[in-house]
Amino acid sequence: MISKNQTAQTASCEDGSGTMPSCAPLAVPYVPFQQKGAKKYSQTDALNNGTLFPGLNLPFRMKVPGRNAVDSALSELQALEFVIAELNLYLDTHSDDQEAFALFQQYVKMEAEARKKYEETYGPLTLTAAAADQRYRWLEGCWPWTDCEEEKR
Repeated sequence: MISKNQTAQTASCEDGSGTMPSCAPLAVPYVPFQQKGAKKYSQTDALNNGTLFPGLNLPFRMKVPGRNAVDSALSELQALEFVIAELNLYLDTHSDDQEAFALFQQYVKMEAEARKKYEETYGPLTLTAAAADQRYRWLEGCWPWTDCEEEKR
């Protein structure tokens, strides 16, 4: 509990001086240690929560609830890419976790297949993919602010 004296001291601290005032309140951060073989969200839940691992999904003050990912080919691809990035970060610190590495390989394969299918249907997603095509189609197809599924109907 903060005393009246501490409150008065905190109120007199100048903000934006570039250094930490001697009377600044201190915080003790908590960083969870990620366990080997941790439970994992589905790819859509991971995208909605901002993490693949429920153990790292900690409540924060003033947290805005995650939105539900749109059910579309592009959001499916984004969810796969998100899970790959999360597994990559996990493997950076747990490189001997063979189960996680096998899952990483599985999601990389799924992402490559989903990207190929998406690009066959809607056009290239990257400039590299546009260069590999038979003709320049970068300006054709679906853009992030359009409804891809609606355009194909």
